Amino acid sequence: MPNSANSSHTPENIKVATFNLCNYLAPPDAFYDFENIYSQQQWDKKQAWIRNYLQQQQPDVIGFQEVFSAQSLKQLTEAAGYPYFAVIDEPNVVDDFIYDSPVVAIASRFPITDFAAVASNADLNAPLGINNHFRFSRKPLRATVQLPQVGACDFYVVHFKSKRSITDEGFSPIDTNTASSDVKAANSLRAEILGQWASTQQRSAEAAQLINAIWSRKIDSGHPVILMGDFNDELETSVLHHLLADGGRVKSDLLTSAIAQRFRLQQSWSLFQQSLCHRNINEPEATVLLDGSDQDKVQIPTKHPAPYTFYYGTKGMVLDYILLSGEFDPSFNESLAEVYDYHLHDRHLTNPSYDIDSHSTDHAIVMISLRVRQ
Repeated sequence: MPNSANSSHTPENIKVATFNLCNYLAPPDAFYDFENIYSQQQWDKKQAWIRNYLQQQQPDVIGFQEVFSAQSLKQLTEAAGYPYFAVIDEPNVVDDFIYDSPVVAIASRFPITDFAAVASNADLNAPLGINNHFRFSRKPLRATVQLPQVGACDFYVVHFKSKRSITDEGFSPIDTNTASSDVKAANSLRAEILGQWASTQQRSAEAAQLINAIWSRKIDSGHPVILMGDFNDELETSVLHHLLADGGRVKSDLLTSAIAQRFRLQQSWSLFQQSLCHRNINEPEATVLLDGSDQDKVQIPTKHPAPYTFYYGTKGMVLDYILLSGEFDPSFNESLAEVYDYHLHDRHLTNPSYDIDSHSTDHAIVMISLRVRQ
């Protein structure tokens, strides 16, 4: 099987990547705090790292997260061979030069024919138990891309609410001026836990509103769907696993297996493993490329868990995903393409070189190779 990082570009081979840029903000502006400003040398190093990844791996469509400087990113990607770029929001200006609330963006070698922010449906708030003032912590982006031999495909780029605690004075209903140190400590812990719970509820609400928007759009357009981004949680959690729509118990003559298979989203990692089972016996043995491993190629047994995309201390987890609709499922008789390769760019996390990686990103970059079925 060809190495996904070096496969030649053909109409039958389409590469899709999700890339958390980690505080992409050009100096002299600061992210979150007035001390967080890249020097010009640090910024140039970060820009060079991104350009090097694009040059080496050659993705065709890239979803970006943690974008503060959208114009700089557009200029970088255009120079790297991506004539199409879309962004639908702006970061928040806390002070004259301090920013928070980064946005998402998408760059493509193929035409972006339409793009928009994903809107929530207020009518769903009450049935879902969501606050009437709900809004996405970061607006998801929907871009319709004209893929070779596939046609119009709806790409969604997301960055769900993090697990970081939501601070709220309502979580600390005591007079901190008169409370004892023990009471203050216990109350601080309580506020932190409740704040994390609020973050989980926000992330759950975002996922529910997003999948509703995706399905509503797909019913109207019929386009294949690719959802990618930083989910800030693992799909196996009860918060996010409904995105895969694999736990439905609906009993209906209308819900045929073909409809369910076309609409439900599946992990690219799972689809990659399914693809191995459907390949011709004469094809080369399948492998996946993990940049940070001791070997260039690692054999993938059936049901092997997806490789980690983020590390919190020594704990690894999968936070970055690419999900695809049934048109990319090799077991679906109406599929258009399959996930033929899976590439994880993670050497900067598992075996970093300071000279090269000091201003890269704190996430691995996930890239898949889609092979159009003949």
